[in-house]
Amino acid sequence: MTLTPSLSSFVMHFGEMGSRWGFNRTVGQMYALLVISEAPLSASDIAEALSISRGNVSMGLKELQSWQLVQISHQPGDRKEYFTALGSIWDMAKRVMEERRKREIDPTLSLLRTILLDSTEQQETDHARQRLQEIHDLLESLTKWTNELQRLSPENLNTLLKLSSGVGKVLDMKDKFITRDIRPQGER
Repeated sequence: MTLTPSLSSFVMHFGEMGSRWGFNRTVGQMYALLVISEAPLSASDIAEALSISRGNVSMGLKELQSWQLVQISHQPGDRKEYFTALGSIWDMAKRVMEERRKREIDPTLSLLRTILLDSTEQQETDHARQRLQEIHDLLESLTKWTNELQRLSPENLNTLLKLSSGVGKVLDMKDKFITRDIRPQGER
């Protein structure tokens, strides 16, 4: 696969973003290449398009498989494995959110639960315990919220995202009305 300058720019940028999502830059570039490729790509195709070693491609493909982001296929008469990005862009976003939750949020929640339930260290400062509880509650709420988002169909999720910009405006208006109604009569 030959990349145009703009597609190459996208692949390189996606690699940088991938490093922020929890996998290394090269894995992000490989995934971007698979996302924009119309046809399935072999490991050799990926290595050539990105100018990276076959060993690096092999390790990257294993990483993408562990994230369940790629699908393997075979072509008749060819022993090579071919790879495609699995599912839609929404499926990719859900998968990344799920894996990040498993790798980052769940261990943090587990640690916080252990600390908060540990009765032998009740002498911790009230401030520290309160802050730990706040962190726990926030992460717990975010986890529930993302679980609910992941249950939505791509169409409903897209609708929710479009509606959400209006929700902020409604909440701002609500706050203005409540603030105005709270002021004493003479200040209105």
